[in-house]
Amino acid sequence: MQTDSSFTFVLFGGTGDLSMRKILPALYEAHRAGGMLADSGKIVAVARHIADRAAYIDWVNEHVKPHVSKNGVDETAWASFLDRIEFVKIDLGNPEDFTLLRDALSGRAGIRVFYLATGPSLFVPICRALASVGLNENSRIVLEKPLGYDLKSSNAINDAVGEIFAEEQIYRIDHYLGKEPVQNLLALRFGNVLFEPLWRREWVESIQITIAEELGVEARGDFYDNTGALRDMVQNHLLQLLSIVAMEPPHSMDSDSVRDEKLRVLRALKPIDPRDIGKVAVRGQYHAGVIRGSAVPAYATEPGVKPDSNTETFVAVKVEIENWRWAGVPFFLRTGKRLADRVAEIVVNFRAVPHSALGASALRGGANRLVIRLQPNETIRLYCLAKQPGEGMNLASVHLDLAFDRFFREGQMEAYQRLLLDVINGRLALFVRRDEQEAAWRWVEPILNEWATANKPPKPYAAGTWGPAAASAMLAQHGTCWLEEEN
Repeated sequence: MQTDSSFTFVLFGGTGDLSMRKILPALYEAHRAGGMLADSGKIVAVARHIADRAAYIDWVNEHVKPHVSKNGVDETAWASFLDRIEFVKIDLGNPEDFTLLRDALSGRAGIRVFYLATGPSLFVPICRALASVGLNENSRIVLEKPLGYDLKSSNAINDAVGEIFAEEQIYRIDHYLGKEPVQNLLALRFGNVLFEPLWRREWVESIQITIAEELGVEARGDFYDNTGALRDMVQNHLLQLLSIVAMEPPHSMDSDSVRDEKLRVLRALKPIDPRDIGKVAVRGQYHAGVIRGSAVPAYATEPGVKPDSNTETFVAVKVEIENWRWAGVPFFLRTGKRLADRVAEIVVNFRAVPHSALGASALRGGANRLVIRLQPNETIRLYCLAKQPGEGMNLASVHLDLAFDRFFREGQMEAYQRLLLDVINGRLALFVRRDEQEAAWRWVEPILNEWATANKPPKPYAAGTWGPAAASAMLAQHGTCWLEEEN
């Protein structure tokens, strides 16, 4: 991950929540590790509510420092990291201010990275303003989600940005693709002969992908109420994880080889007939409840949320892939806020043995399963049956455990750190290509449209539970259940 390339990293939205919690801490960790960032590399923060660099450094010390280094801050490394930071005060609504940025970047060697940690409504104006002062050459642009509200608006943004930046300059970020277990999923599948023969419909009964959060909408009520869980999580994170799980082996790990295979999965998703949406998609909204002993309010009473809102905070959907490898295997995707636990995981349930002389437990589907935990602790567990000690042939579930923090002594790289280094070094494999994004929007649009026209309220669920009962009923129709229900 080392680079000798000089760079200038320009951070739009330099005082925003994403910059505070993720981007600047990730850049600090790369700096602290040594050798990952060129010594000449600079970070230029852009904002309009800060007077000058001194005031911005004070802001970074107050708001960013608490989010870095779980094991404490290295004060020497922190001081030298702050030396990398410069500041330009710009009103993003005034294109003429971008001459100030052009002057600040004049004469700098190396690549320019423009990270747009702003609302999507600013993506096109920022790109056009950059082009107006000649800053779109020898540069890369990073676009945060959500990229549009639907296929039409996503295409409009991509068309406008594509007039200014070539596709190979555009980095559409999905931080789940940078997580260590997702990378290890690729290594597990394509680096070992053990799993590949089993990674198909003959041996896999079903696959679950869950991203669950304990938190509510926090201070994002106004944004979230116009977005919802399907747009916020399913269209991007969950479908990207699905494409990684289900993709064919690429001929190499170069960016287009990997993304070509992901695209084939997204294009093979079975279209959902609007008449079947009630059978294969569940939407819910949390009501008041209790999480870890603390009472939490209903979604409709959160700040910024309309009291009569029909926005979903939970989605569970059954997905099918129409190709030879996965035909007939259901993929169950689930995401929600104010659920019972914070967890992101992929569960591969293998089929039961066709005949067993060892008893009924060996014939149970899911007795063999692979659980890839993305958060909070990053692990890969392979479950199988073994004989319990003692008299008789009694079987119990045991697991082989790869816990990265115990097996590898060196610290794991956080997702944003890996992805930011990939941008600086020009590696596109872990970023979403436009055609992938279009295929994902095209698949979710029938659900969006049906929910909008039906105008039915989401199914209620109490905060601190695992969502509406209908999500469990959907799996029960296929003779299975969510992992936590079995445990």
